Amino acid sequence: MKTRYLAAAAALGLAASAGASAQASQGVTKDSITLGSIQDLSGPLAGFGKQVRMGMLLRVDEANEQGGVNGRKLELKVEDSGYDPKRAVLAAQKLVNQDKIFMMVGHIGTAQNLAAMPVQFSKNVINFFPVTAAREMYEPFHKLKYSFAATYYDQIRLEAPKLIKEKNAQKVCTIYQDDEFGLEVMRGGEAALKAMGREYTEKTTFKRGATDFSSQVAKMKSAGCDFVILGTIIRETIGTIGEARKTGFNPTFLGSSAAYTDLIHKLGGKAMDGLYAAMTVQHPYLDESSQPIRFWATKYKTKFNEDPTVFSVYGYSAIDAFIKAAQKAGPNLSTDSFIKAMDTMVLEPDIFGSPKMTFGPQKRLGNDLSRLSQLQDGRWHVVSDYAKN
Repeated sequence: MKTRYLAAAAALGLAASAGASAQASQGVTKDSITLGSIQDLSGPLAGFGKQVRMGMLLRVDEANEQGGVNGRKLELKVEDSGYDPKRAVLAAQKLVNQDKIFMMVGHIGTAQNLAAMPVQFSKNVINFFPVTAAREMYEPFHKLKYSFAATYYDQIRLEAPKLIKEKNAQKVCTIYQDDEFGLEVMRGGEAALKAMGREYTEKTTFKRGATDFSSQVAKMKSAGCDFVILGTIIRETIGTIGEARKTGFNPTFLGSSAAYTDLIHKLGGKAMDGLYAAMTVQHPYLDESSQPIRFWATKYKTKFNEDPTVFSVYGYSAIDAFIKAAQKAGPNLSTDSFIKAMDTMVLEPDIFGSPKMTFGPQKRLGNDLSRLSQLQDGRWHVVSDYAKN
């Protein structure tokens, strides 16, 4: 009787252990790895979300054509948040609880990531390389956070002083989205000005989804601003600069990497020329002088019948980084083995000009450097090297 009891207890123990292991390795089977992503496919950032998704799919298909990762094929499930944090929570619940994803990769949006992360973390699901440069993507430290992007805060903090001096700007102002993203840009400018012994001459905000910026532009014009830091994304950048040009207000405009997109000049036209934006990876033009970028861009265009963008690169690179770390983790892939691999990970500069990224047990941001590009004749041109702290 006692022997049977011990055998049953041992079996229960093994079952419990297997259950714990299965939870840690949710989304990993003998033949596949299921990844999830949340994009804006229907809201104000739908242009970005669609591009991130296609970049991810390109790298997933490449990997699967080559046999997958340690013999496992990749499966990518994408949900639409519409750039709404509430919808991002619902999307995360579906991906984590129903689709049983192993990892969330390349989720777009600051507020959306902040809303979704608790859902993921409760099930031990890593938030990997979100498409936002907010500090909260790696701070406060959490073992399940990995971020690739120099923060909006650091982008502006490091890039603004050089440009303010170069332009001999006297009155620095800011217009920013009234949320976590916009605040990060505004605070980066605040820190830059404080280091210069200065303050903003004027600050003005707008709500997420706004389309009219006439009152904000009038406010900055009447304050005599000659340098404007933009906590804006696509249509807010176009709307602000377009309104400024119409009213004869022509300060130097500096945006974060959120404004570094071909959609600015495609949708905004000639009026957008002169805009500066912080960035890391280059926009992949089909006629780029770099042969590797031209080859990659042509492959993307052939597959999707659309020109690639820098957001396509973000998606592609996020999956590429996942693949490198998962390969390093070996055939026994789990959340723990992936984290162990990432703790010694070095991602070398890629064809798009990304700086080297390193991670460690207490280091969850791969890179804190950025550089400047400027729109000249409807095309982004890199105009500075990476800024040093």
